[in-house]
Amino acid sequence: MDQKVCFVVMGFGEKTDYELGKTFDLDATFEAIIKPAVEEAGLKCVRADEILHSGIIDTEMYMMLYQADLVIADITTGNVNAVYELGVRHALKPSSTIIMKEQDGRFSFDLDHTSTFQYEHLGKDIGSREAKRACGALKDLILAAIDDQQKVDSPVYTYLPALKYPMLSEQEFQEKVEELEEEGDRLHMLLESGKTAMNNNDFSSAIVFYKAAAEMAQHEPTILQKLVLATYKSELPTKEAALMNALDIAKQLNPYQSNDPETCGLTGAIHKRLWQIHHNVDDIELAIKQYGRGFEIRRDYYNGENYATCLDMLADHSDDSNEIIYNRMRAHKVRLTIVESLEKVVADDTGLRERSDRKWILASLSNCYLAAGNNEKAEVYELSFLAEELADWEQKTFVEGQIVAKEAFEKLQALKSW
Repeated sequence: MDQKVCFVVMGFGEKTDYELGKTFDLDATFEAIIKPAVEEAGLKCVRADEILHSGIIDTEMYMMLYQADLVIADITTGNVNAVYELGVRHALKPSSTIIMKEQDGRFSFDLDHTSTFQYEHLGKDIGSREAKRACGALKDLILAAIDDQQKVDSPVYTYLPALKYPMLSEQEFQEKVEELEEEGDRLHMLLESGKTAMNNNDFSSAIVFYKAAAEMAQHEPTILQKLVLATYKSELPTKEAALMNALDIAKQLNPYQSNDPETCGLTGAIHKRLWQIHHNVDDIELAIKQYGRGFEIRRDYYNGENYATCLDMLADHSDDSNEIIYNRMRAHKVRLTIVESLEKVVADDTGLRERSDRKWILASLSNCYLAAGNNEKAEVYELSFLAEELADWEQKTFVEGQIVAKEAFEKLQALKSW
């Protein structure tokens, strides 16, 4: 075929490295570094996740791993599929394979003898400067790998130099590449359409797009998470029914055993809202459990703020003075921990500017300081938050958070009169 093909094997969506306590948006890695580097090098870029929708993936996957002129394997977070596919490629081809990972991630097996391209991930984001640097460096590696097909990079053929690799015809390969590209474009379109609908508060449309995407990607967890959020936000046909429907979808993620902060946060939100409807103590306790788990895993400030709020809610419901004091103080300590954690993020001014969640870091700091009674610090971060480009719903969410924070401080102060 005229244009050479690069096959990219990697995880999909946001994945958490629990050892590091960091979440990586692997889609951002693909969009900001890998795809532009491949295309600037003149190759066609096909990603492994684009064939996940197929009922029979073995033939397609092995065909791509063998026939592709170049394979890039991102093994960040030790993704087992990517690592397995990398091993298959090393067994099939002696050259033209590039391994890459986030710089802080550790190998779960010995690859010290194998050259690995590294890049830096800022939490869920990749900074613009790092994206530019990594993209250029990866492009150079790609061009070098394509130009020198005799250079062996597979450890299999390095240690077994007499091994003869298999030979297959390229029959149907070009057709398959084009088919996968079309399917990948469709999946991307569905996800982008769902995102746009969410931003426009058109939750019903978002549900349609995310359902179709989830079916195409064999119920990939990150897409199911988006579907859960859209479902409970829709409040259709009723608020309670929407919450129960969202919970049914979330159960596919095994939420009560999950260590994924996003899954924990979503199910925590569902149970918090069910508590607000029925005041069933089981719901508030489940909300606390889920938010608490999401917070403890990696000090996730979204989960942490809601964890503290639910602890205050439980205290409001109690008649036991000891339990009230206990939960109020737990909530207070969580907020102080969030402040300590986020102040370290803010101290890195360059890193903060490049984070897509910058505004919410500022909002959380303002609200946590407000709940702790430090109005001066709260105002500093409030002004920084309001200086950001904000949608109406973002300002509304912040105001609601301020109300909760003020009430939390008042309740904390009331303990002193006991």
